[in-house]
Amino acid sequence: MNGVAMSTFTIDADNNITAHAGLPASADNKQIFTTAKELATLTAEWSVSRLVDIWNSFAGVAPFDDLKPVKKFTDRKAGVARIWKAVERLAPPAAKPAAPVAPKMASAKKSRTAAKPPARAQKSANTPREGSKKAEVLELIGRKQGVGLAEIMKLTGWQAHTVRGFVSGTITKKLGLQVESFKNADGERAYRILK
Repeated sequence: MNGVAMSTFTIDADNNITAHAGLPASADNKQIFTTAKELATLTAEWSVSRLVDIWNSFAGVAPFDDLKPVKKFTDRKAGVARIWKAVERLAPPAAKPAAPVAPKMASAKKSRTAAKPPARAQKSANTPREGSKKAEVLELIGRKQGVGLAEIMKLTGWQAHTVRGFVSGTITKKLGLQVESFKNADGERAYRILK
């Protein structure tokens, strides 16, 4: 993979797939894979309907809004290949190396203007304002058990696509947090931040 550290993925009996930057600390009742070949080997004995279920759990859910549900795959190989393409999108983004910065040269002349007072520390533009809907949603998603889509919609008044966009855009991309999308005990779509 071009010298880039590979992500590790786990899948549980409920077809919830989670991406890990390295080996997961605990893989209780989960199967581990890192490549499309390993996924193909892992799923070789699974029913094609399970592959369809896995694909459909991605389809239409942030950040997979562009994927459409299917009723069947043309064959097992095609199904595994499509699932792998979706799974790869779960991989945490690689950290970009910092650009080298040359030290500033001290000026020999003194400035005739008065020194400026130190600037106030500004909050990051990505950090939601305390008490805002975004801050409340972040708090709910940060809970160990996560939060259901319906609960977020009820709290914020947002529509489902707005919630998915917030999870994909603000939480995942702007804040750089890993979010697991899963089905809770009631079979409802839910989200939680991976610690």
